[in-house]
Amino acid sequence: MSRAAARRSSERAASLALLSSRPVSLATRTVRPTRLGIDFEVLAGDAIIGPAIERGSWADHETDLMLAHLRPGMRLLDLGANIGWFSAAAVLAGCEVHAFEPVPEIAEVCERNVARAMAAGTGRCTVHRVAAGATRSRARIALDPRNFGDNRVLDGAAPADMRAARELEIEIAPVDALLPDLFVRDGIDFAKIDTQGSEWLALQGMRATLERSPRMALLMEFWPYALRGAKPEELLQFLVAQGFTLGKATEAPFPMSAERILAQVSRRDPVKGGIDLWGTRGAPFHVLGLKARLHGLVRSLKEDGR
Repeated sequence: MSRAAARRSSERAASLALLSSRPVSLATRTVRPTRLGIDFEVLAGDAIIGPAIERGSWADHETDLMLAHLRPGMRLLDLGANIGWFSAAAVLAGCEVHAFEPVPEIAEVCERNVARAMAAGTGRCTVHRVAAGATRSRARIALDPRNFGDNRVLDGAAPADMRAARELEIEIAPVDALLPDLFVRDGIDFAKIDTQGSEWLALQGMRATLERSPRMALLMEFWPYALRGAKPEELLQFLVAQGFTLGKATEAPFPMSAERILAQVSRRDPVKGGIDLWGTRGAPFHVLGLKARLHGLVRSLKEDGR
């Protein structure tokens, strides 16, 4: 290694050490969202998730789909748990959850929220303070100063829309390496994956769990702009090859081909144009009732000029 390269390596190591030693102070306030019916902590400075929960709920369509699929005793993964909205809702529905949240201060809030849910409901939740990835490693994560749900693992410099973000060092681990034997042996019933661009890598680190989960549903953010480790079409093709029927997570989802999903996303603003996907395999796709199914059929004919 040249002297200049050694110096750059030393400076990077020192920079990471400094980042990891800086605490991220995140004030919270406690609200009582009507959707959950329990006290729930939100991040005081958040401009997106916190205010919505304070008004009563968050991610209504996604929450509706998840709860319509769940039955007591089901096993779930919540990858990119943030402050624990989906984990808490699943615990209240009587399910066993393993949640992954890499930002320590946000993970603490998640732990307190799921503890409240466990006190009120019959489910259980374990929070892992790591990011779900393909292999064990450490990395930097950028924390958006206003949207505390937009925290992205970095491969290099922060993207242009995250230049004002704070950074810290986090741990990454494969889901398969951290789940209890029951989850790996018998599989899962549901996975929510919202990792701000790390969805492909999270899926690669849970292949053993996927192989043992023939009947499951999936909620996943699909955001080509931020996607790491694969091309957008590769991610969709992987899910299709795994046997998932895919559609948008709306109040009236309908099955869509990978090509149709890509075409719709390509027409959106790339930075803001991600969508949430709903997918199932070996389990019903239509879980919201006949009215929603008929609405979805009409929408499938109207969208894209069809």
